[in-house]
Amino acid sequence: MKTLFIIACCLVLLIPFLSRAQISTLDAYIEEGRHNNLVLKQKNISLDKAMLALQTAKSMYQPSVALQATYSTASGGRNILLPLGDLMNPVYTTLNQLTNSQDFPQLQNESINFLPKNYYDARIRTTVPIINTDIGYNKRINEQQVHLQEFEVQTYERELVKNIKSAYFNFLNAHQAVKIYESALKLAEESKRVNERLLANGKGLPAYVLRANSEIEQVRSQVTQAEQQQINARLYFNALLNRKGETFIDTLYNADAALEKATVLLQADPDIQSREELKSLQQVIAINENVIKMNKKFSIPKISGFLDLGSQAEQMRFNDQSRYLMVGLQFDLPIYTGNRNRIKIKQSQLELADASLNRAHVQQQLEVSSRIAKNNLIAAWQNYHSSLKQLEAAASYQRLIEKGYKVGSNTYIETIDARNQLTTAQLSTLINKYNVLLAAAELERETATYPLKK
Repeated sequence: MKTLFIIACCLVLLIPFLSRAQISTLDAYIEEGRHNNLVLKQKNISLDKAMLALQTAKSMYQPSVALQATYSTASGGRNILLPLGDLMNPVYTTLNQLTNSQDFPQLQNESINFLPKNYYDARIRTTVPIINTDIGYNKRINEQQVHLQEFEVQTYERELVKNIKSAYFNFLNAHQAVKIYESALKLAEESKRVNERLLANGKGLPAYVLRANSEIEQVRSQVTQAEQQQINARLYFNALLNRKGETFIDTLYNADAALEKATVLLQADPDIQSREELKSLQQVIAINENVIKMNKKFSIPKISGFLDLGSQAEQMRFNDQSRYLMVGLQFDLPIYTGNRNRIKIKQSQLELADASLNRAHVQQQLEVSSRIAKNNLIAAWQNYHSSLKQLEAAASYQRLIEKGYKVGSNTYIETIDARNQLTTAQLSTLINKYNVLLAAAELERETATYPLKK
């Protein structure tokens, strides 16, 4: 007795840990799905692209350095005449006569072409923004775009969690339904054996044996159908986790502990403020507000500075005469654009108003859907408890009829009816149990209460 008492105490202490381990089986599947799901991977790629766009927007504050070079050569075109000989030769002649020398040679008239030949201009240009309000607003907008993409990923994650839970519960439902039908099949086969033995002893009827055969075939058909539903449920569940369809699914799950967790959702009022959809729409509103502010700054001039270090000359010469340094400022102030800037402001204001109305509309829809999910959970919980009472009554009725049939006070038809009632009650209880868990998963999704681990 002392040993049995110690074993019992150990089992009582282990029950919470076993329950926690069983519940964590589903959580492990959820984490696997979040890691392997193909659509979620696509969503994360979009988030990475948004992060790169933000890095690009931040880099606009930094100076840009570029190597620029041009080469050109030409022939023909306009010429400019320089009459150096006509202007200077008379003077040089007089000077030679006065100095009695030839120190001043005669000059030829020159003709210079406007288009250069074998001309190059190569420079390293450094440009830095000094005043540009668009850069700051673009940075803020890209930051908000990153948050918006993060909310989109989290929204799909929550939907994926709900789908994984629903698929897992449907698989467990189908798995246990197979067991119920297999148990019913064993009872039908046992009934056939009893009737055959009674018939052999001259106490039974051939009709009862025939009816037993018919019942066995009917239950076998139900077993086959339940097994097919189990196969389909396995395929869908494994597809969500991006696994092969035939992969084994662990059925070690404490549904009763999950039912206790569902009672917590029953006691709380649904709150939708944690929904990522509302946060996303709020980000859209904030983005439109920044777009309006950016468009209103169109009258602020844009100023940038530049520094050129380069060389330009003909015949590819590179010397002290060709090298140069140039520093400057660029100033851009719109004076007239056909009223396009004011139209853009009005368009942005309309988009902001539309985003605000859309958020209010979505919030209203989410509040309604959360209340409906809460009502569905209440109804599922009540149906489950009703089915428990029906199962208890059906089990008692079946035991009484079986005893009565053995002593001859009840007919075989009554035993078949009692077994069918028991099977129906077992299936109803099973279905209603998982309906509670499915409704709890739906309410959990509507209120965004499942903790998403980063």
